[in-house]
This record gives sequence, structure tokens and C-alpha cells, in this order.
Amino acid sequence: MVTTRQCPRGGRERFLTGDKRAAEENGKGTVETTATDNDVVRLILLRHGQVASHRGDVPLTSAGVAQATAAGNWFAERGHAISMLLHGGTARARETAEHFRTAFESASDGPRGAVELDASVALRNPDLYLGGYRVNMVSSSEALAEQVPPLTAADIAGSPWFTEFLTSADRVGFWVGHTDPPGETARAVAQRIEAFTRSLRDVPGWRGGTVVGTTHSPILRAVAHSFHGADPGEPPFLHGYSLTADAAGAVHVEKVAPEIATAVMTN
Repeated sequence: MVTTRQCPRGGRERFLTGDKRAAEENGKGTVETTATDNDVVRLILLRHGQVASHRGDVPLTSAGVAQATAAGNWFAERGHAISMLLHGGTARARETAEHFRTAFESASDGPRGAVELDASVALRNPDLYLGGYRVNMVSSSEALAEQVPPLTAADIAGSPWFTEFLTSADRVGFWVGHTDPPGETARAVAQRIEAFTRSLRDVPGWRGGTVVGTTHSPILRAVAHSFHGADPGEPPFLHGYSLTADAAGAVHVEKVAPEIATAVMTN
């Protein structure tokens, strides 16, 4: 189900992880840092544009293309200096990044508009395993079986976890709340993203800049659940989170909601 929504203004919700979060949980207050804008790298993770379904690696719809284009324009109009544009490897994530880049470069002035684009394995969907194969989250037993050559769609019924996953009213929410999935937990995915965010500081030219990544709702919901303490449900297309890694190792997280016409797809 897709619900269309207009986002007139993007709300921002701040939370943190790393050393600062640990200090607060231990009752020791926050860890003070002296980071400046030139010390940090910001990773902005956005959900891919709208698709017709999740029955496999499907392309963007025309609405999804429009959302990606609008988001690229929105970031350009606000003067964002994007050092790198990454995508999670699927067709929908790649196409979102491509349309975002085209719009961003067209709306930006001078050399600031030229952005390199690349795939990033860190932004992939959670690693789940079925029949000895890594599988992506999909919405049907047929789409699962296509990823596992030894299995048919009927064979999927022999996997209790995937049977429950496919019949859940909120498949991603089922995975987020599960403590023992056949692969990565939500916390493990969040730790992957946290480590990836910190690693961006290893590139001197990216410090003080922004890296944008187009990814998937399980990644965004894992970040929110692990670092904010609650699963917010399915995010709108081209919305997400900003993760900022400072020199002290702390990662600060804020909600990102571009002021564009978007939609929410549930299951």
C-alpha cells in the first residue's frame, strides 16, 4: 500500500550514539568534544524512490523518479556541498542516486555540482540467509525462490522464519524486532552503518563535507531502532537520517526530511 504525502517542512530529531551515548547510559553525562565543521564528515542516508512492489529488484516508478529529482533539487537549493554519492546496489537504489545526481548537478552552480557516483556494499540490505544463499528482503515466496536456485516457492514454507516474515503485516518491522533472524540483526546493521560512517573520516578531502547514500528502509529503521530506541515504521521515500562522525568518535544522528512530495509504502 502506498500513501502519498506532501512534506512542507522537514522536522529534525536528534539523537546520538558512540561514546556520548555510552556515557549518558552510564550516568556520567556526555563526553565533551571540540569538533568543528571541518573536523566531521556527514553521511546522509535516504530511502530509495517509489517502486511498484518489493517483488524482486524492481526499478523506480515515474513517481519514484520525480521524488529523486525533487530531492536532488532540494539539496542543491540549500547549498549542500556533496563530496560523494553512494547507492546500495539494487536497481531502485542506483536509479534513485542517478536521478538525484542529475538534478543536483543541474541545479548547482560551478564545480560544486559535479558529484562522483559509486555503489557501496555498506548500504546493502540486511544479510539474511536461506538455503545457503544470501537473500534480499522481498514480498513473495516466488521472489525469494528466485534468489535460491535449489528451492522452489513451495519449499519456502519449510522455513518457519521466512514464512512468518512473508505473512507479517509489517515485514521489515518483524525483522527489526526479531532477536534471532537467519542473519544480521537490526543492531548488527546499525553497527555496520556506524562503523562505515566513522570510516569516511579516513578520506581527508571529505572532512567538513557531506556524503549522500541511497539505501533501503531496513537500514534506516535499524539505525533509528538501535540509536533512538524505537522503530519509527516505514520512512517516506527520499527521507532518512544524517549521521555525523566527529574526531572523538561520537556519531550524531538527525532525521532528514526534504521538503518534497513523497509517499509511504507499507508492505
